[in-house]
This record gives sequence, structure tokens and C-alpha cells, in this order.
Amino acid sequence: MSSPILAPVTALVLWSFVMWAWLYATRIPAIIKLKITYDPLRPAAEFNDRIPPHVRWKADNYNHLMEQPTLFYAIALTLALLGAGAGLNAVMAWSYVALRVVHSLVQATVNLVTLRFAIFMVASLVLLGMAIRAAALVF
Repeated sequence: MSSPILAPVTALVLWSFVMWAWLYATRIPAIIKLKITYDPLRPAAEFNDRIPPHVRWKADNYNHLMEQPTLFYAIALTLALLGAGAGLNAVMAWSYVALRVVHSLVQATVNLVTLRFAIFMVASLVLLGMAIRAAALVF
């Protein structure tokens, strides 16, 4: 089965790996430079508090990419299985991916919370639209 909506699904997975690599490319040097050792008997927050904020932002964003986008994957795959992965649904999927990439770049670089939130809300509305369109086909 081939469906245009599978391309943005794959793109978001690949973007998640870009953020994963960026997270480790900044975190490992920071840990080495600051001589931070992780003690599994201590709360993780203590470890994270020692990591500089501009380094933590990448990890925070990677974690965010493991949260709401799981709903995107479910809805996009549902639309693909229903044979409705083209047209407006594919455009919405690409829009969601683009917004998540912009959200990542904002969070990983300047981390302006109000801007990040606005991007997140627009992306959430796009995802809600996709879910409503899928629901109209399923129910």
C-alpha cells in the first residue's frame, strides 16, 4: 500500500532522529566539560539541574516529539488505511510536520515559551482537524 500521507509520517520520524542526534551532540560534551556523573540512586532532576538550560532544551524537545506526535502517527496511519491519505489530509499532515519542526527549532535554540506555545496550538488544531476528518470516515 502506498499513500501520500506516509511521507510526512516518515519525515517526522526522521526529524525525531535529528533531534535525538542534536541532543547527544550537545549533552555529552556538556557532561564531560562539567564532569557530571549520573547516580541512579539520586533523583533524575538532580542530574538534569546540572545540565545547562540551552543543552536541556534539546532533550526536552526530543521528549515532546515522543508525546503528541504519537497521535499524529495513529491518525495518519488510520487515514492511509482508509485510503484517505491524499489531498487535504496529506497537506494537513505536512503542515503538522512543518509546525513540529519549527517548534523544535524554536525550543532548541531560543526557547521562547509564548512563541513555542503558539506554534504548538496551531499544530494541535491541525492534528484535531485530521482526527475529525478520520472520525468522519470511521464512524
